[in-house]
Amino acid sequence: RGLAVGTLYLTFDDGPSPEHTARLLDLLARYGVKASFFVVGDFAQAHPELIRRMVQEGHLVGFHSAHHRSAYLMTPRQTRRDFTGGLAALARLGVTPLYFRPPWGVVNWASLWLVRRYRLQPVFWDVMAQDWKANITAEEIVRRLRRRTRPGDILCLHDGRGAPGAPARTIAALEILLPQWLAQGFR
Repeated sequence: RGLAVGTLYLTFDDGPSPEHTARLLDLLARYGVKASFFVVGDFAQAHPELIRRMVQEGHLVGFHSAHHRSAYLMTPRQTRRDFTGGLAALARLGVTPLYFRPPWGVVNWASLWLVRRYRLQPVFWDVMAQDWKANITAEEIVRRLRRRTRPGDILCLHDGRGAPGAPARTIAALEILLPQWLAQGFR
């Protein structure tokens, strides 16, 4: 018994990944932890079983674009195609997202207009561990998250893309951190 220290919001970008997302879902299930997955339309369409599993296990599925291109590099027409194409891919899987996280946190006027048009809530983050980089070890991810995380924070991690093996290092870090956070009273 005891009061919870606070809530941490685990979010994962750039998936689903056939190599890593199922392992991450297994880990979250082991500890009864729910997370938010900001998925890329192309990857979701290629791996519908992972999207179905996220939904069945009570995780939030948000939208992260169709092709994971930066809004900074796209024209308004390209932005619209990417946005509507990604939402259509998720709709074919029975998912109507309520939340949007732009790739790299970058928006342009067209993406802002589309967010309003589709009544999506933009979600950014408070803590980023740079877990997609090649030179970041699981131990370094643990160190950064311990040092940077406060109650109520939105943590941005990755279950897809990045340097080879990067999502596996994120999962290894969470294997250490999840039981510790839960023991400390975090929800």
